[in-house]
Amino acid sequence: MEFFSKYKKILIIFSFLVFVILFGYLIFRIFFKPLIAPQHIGPTNQPATTTPNGLPQAGTNTRTNIETNNQKQSPQPTQLPKTVASSIAQGGLTQTTPVNKTPSLGVTLSTDGASLQYYNPQDGKFYRVNKDGEITPLVDKVFHQVEKIIWSPNKEKAILEYPDGANIIYDFKTKKQITLPKHWQDFDFSPDGNKIAMKSIGLTPENRWLAVTNTNGTQVRALESLGENGDRVQVAWSPNNQIVAMFTEGIDFNRQNLYFIGLHHENFKSTVIEGRGFQGKWSPKGDKLLYSVYSSRTDQKPTLWIVDAQGDNIGRGRKNLKINTWANKCTYVNDTEIYCAVPEELPEGAGMFPELAASTKDRLYKINTVTGLKKLVAVPDGTYNMSNLIVSKNGYYLYFTDKTTKRIYKIKLK
Repeated sequence: MEFFSKYKKILIIFSFLVFVILFGYLIFRIFFKPLIAPQHIGPTNQPATTTPNGLPQAGTNTRTNIETNNQKQSPQPTQLPKTVASSIAQGGLTQTTPVNKTPSLGVTLSTDGASLQYYNPQDGKFYRVNKDGEITPLVDKVFHQVEKIIWSPNKEKAILEYPDGANIIYDFKTKKQITLPKHWQDFDFSPDGNKIAMKSIGLTPENRWLAVTNTNGTQVRALESLGENGDRVQVAWSPNNQIVAMFTEGIDFNRQNLYFIGLHHENFKSTVIEGRGFQGKWSPKGDKLLYSVYSSRTDQKPTLWIVDAQGDNIGRGRKNLKINTWANKCTYVNDTEIYCAVPEELPEGAGMFPELAASTKDRLYKINTVTGLKKLVAVPDGTYNMSNLIVSKNGYYLYFTDKTTKRIYKIKLK
């Protein structure tokens, strides 16, 4: 009894501790144990989802809860509305519609003022496409590997040049052709389409001439000796039938004299042009000349000019239109207004080396050659390097050939 009395308190305390431990273990088993996943020792069949440092791998979802509407959501990026291209040219982004699906060469406006005529290099045939997109062959004949095409004003005949130097005139109305000498080159039709001007390039300088002939190749007449200067002559028969060609002669690094050659050895006045790399385009009446040149003052970039080019007025009214593009990227709407494809940007030296601008994206401008006023008409909804611009007779559509794809496209002007 004495022993029991001595350790009674100790036994009570020990029993109490055992009870607390047992009670705590029961609570643990009932309320907490199921919430802890079993631990595995050794390999399992599940793929590893952590790095050697125990961090989740990229792409592993470590969240176990789903956010409710009351929880903070991650901010979403703002979606800016896309600019919608206008169906009609209004000075901004404009729908640009393909007219055909194949490469095209020598595209021209048909006599109806609405259809187009062109050559398809893939199958060697000529086609007409009307305003509704219907494509029909001009003739059944196949012309293999045509390199260049010059149409007569009435669009019934065309001069076809081939890579080997061969040339023919083909009449699409009579379906007849005439072979021209291989040493003839750089052709242009007279305004009535009955004659052609060309360079006759013989083996020696004394046998090189600027000449005219009938469209059947008869009655050849020499106009001026070319000698060693054939590459400085541009054959371009004026609409007023006064001038057949032009040639340039250098004054200094930035200036040249421009001379005009007529049918009857006329002594036309010359005019000074402020640059080199001359490209000229006659106005519809033939009284003015649109041209492009480059110089050190323009960082060797082409710039458009306009000048009077008829009779005693030659050289008057010369105006810098202050826009960087080439004359062959423009087309007349009437005698005072032109549409031009203008590169969005031009590298320095593009006038000397046009290939620098081969992949440049163009915009469409309308320019008044009298006032110099320029208006942005359309930004095509694609990357197009526009060439051979053509406006339909009613002024509703502008057609062009993309230099990259060689396909024909159109922009609705009104």
